[in-house]
Amino acid sequence: MVSHRKLSRREAIGAIAAASVLLGMGFGVHTFSGSLEASRRRVSGRSSVIASRFGALEFAVAGSGQPLMMIHGTGGGFDQGLSFAARLAARGHRILAPSRFGYLRSDFPADPSSANQADALVELLDRLGIDRLPVAGGSAGALSAAQLALRHPNRCSGLILLVPAANVSGRDPVEMSAFQELMVEGVLNSDFLYWAALNAVPGRLVGTLLATDPALLARVSPEERRRAYRILEEIMPISARVRGLRNDALLAGSPARMDFSASRVPTLVVSAEDDRFGTAATAREIARAIPDARLVLYRSGGHIWLGHDADVAEAIDQFVGALPRQPAGIPRPTPGPSRESHP
Repeated sequence: MVSHRKLSRREAIGAIAAASVLLGMGFGVHTFSGSLEASRRRVSGRSSVIASRFGALEFAVAGSGQPLMMIHGTGGGFDQGLSFAARLAARGHRILAPSRFGYLRSDFPADPSSANQADALVELLDRLGIDRLPVAGGSAGALSAAQLALRHPNRCSGLILLVPAANVSGRDPVEMSAFQELMVEGVLNSDFLYWAALNAVPGRLVGTLLATDPALLARVSPEERRRAYRILEEIMPISARVRGLRNDALLAGSPARMDFSASRVPTLVVSAEDDRFGTAATAREIARAIPDARLVLYRSGGHIWLGHDADVAEAIDQFVGALPRQPAGIPRPTPGPSRESHP
């Protein structure tokens, strides 16, 4: 039976508020569904997959010229690798961007170590007929890049480590606060929660997931500000990356167990002093250990070198352009101490 009792003012306001919440939830779910589908379309049809002894391995190629491998960081995939190397592709490099274990269409083997990832990447080079090339790795991807240089120096003509998330001192360089851990765990478990956080508090995600001072967003160019938000947007769909994300957290927190001093591959290490993941100290240690490594530290920029993307591309381009052209398998002479610069 329907009642025709007139609503009180308080009841009317409450009813309007409840209806607004329900409408908002419906709009939010509809908008989320569209965003999730758009993120899936964004990565669809842009990559290829090979079969390796570690399972399926996804990769994409962009640009033309001399090849350079760009290995993505935490939360990435081939798409993040292409984004990180976009300026390099524009400078005449052919970018090879793999998806590491547990990201997008790459399988997650029983032993997803950085060493096995490096071996899988060599299989990719074999399949593509690439003898050797410069290898760059960002954040947790620097672990795979370093292992490739150490395990297969004849396949790596130069090593570029960008904000390397490696535990070289026995202490996790990406140690998070309780709030950061709570936020990361929450968004890891749900595409919807990540999308909601991305739309409600993008600056907070810049500070936590990207370990970069959100105040920098107001000081950099609109292009660089868009790049920061694009990195966050390209983590969608997070459900297709969650195994890789969790594995990266484990690998970055565990001792790296790599003898960087054994490397004889020309090396460039890049970081920023204000990286909230503390990779500046890690970069210094690695550069001291690798003979003749060049270290570039920016005073600001955080974990995504915000405001310095063009500078980083220039540094990599110059580094790669100066690499000696020598037959594969010939070791480099033992060089001198590392060089550090502060742009």
